[in-house]
Amino acid sequence: MNFSSNSRLWTKRSLKNAASILNLLSPRRLSWGNDTSGQEKVILSATEVKALQAEVADLEERESHLRAQLEHIDEVLRTCHLSGYLHMRTRWATLPGEPLPLDDTDVDDWLPRFVVLHGPCIFLYFLSTDLSPQDSTLLSDVVELGPMPCVTQEDGEVRYYFYILTRYGLRYECSGTSKVQVDNWLTALQEKCKLDSHSSTLGHHP
Repeated sequence: MNFSSNSRLWTKRSLKNAASILNLLSPRRLSWGNDTSGQEKVILSATEVKALQAEVADLEERESHLRAQLEHIDEVLRTCHLSGYLHMRTRWATLPGEPLPLDDTDVDDWLPRFVVLHGPCIFLYFLSTDLSPQDSTLLSDVVELGPMPCVTQEDGEVRYYFYILTRYGLRYECSGTSKVQVDNWLTALQEKCKLDSHSSTLGHHP
């Protein structure tokens, strides 16, 4: 990828260009002198050499981490069924005998998550560049899903919603500003979870 290639070029140039690296090491403290051939050279103390080595190691570590992030998201985008950012929150279903939950319509606890539908699971990441998911749910545990009423925000923006309910009573509520995006998620999840397209619940429970 271009971004990864540019990162490697930048790192190599930094390593080859002593002046640009030395700028990171307070060059005013550097000593200058001449070698036996009369060529001007930089004289580094042991402390400055260690600082330079640490800076180079940090550049290499950052490059390695960036490469791993790029390779991971490339793999996700190439192999997943569907992915994208959604705003999400979680709720637990009310068990028999428990009081009904309080109306939390006005509670703003929605958080952006990068959601990936891959294989038999739904994976939730904080960011698309994260190497490990924050959470995951087996599609076989999904017993119900469907749309929720859309809401017009104070700024006039319309948000569209859907929910996913697992057999354990955990309910994921998801939202986006695009109706097409939300419809695509509902369609994909219905197909993957083998839900009846005319109903939000499974035809049978195991």
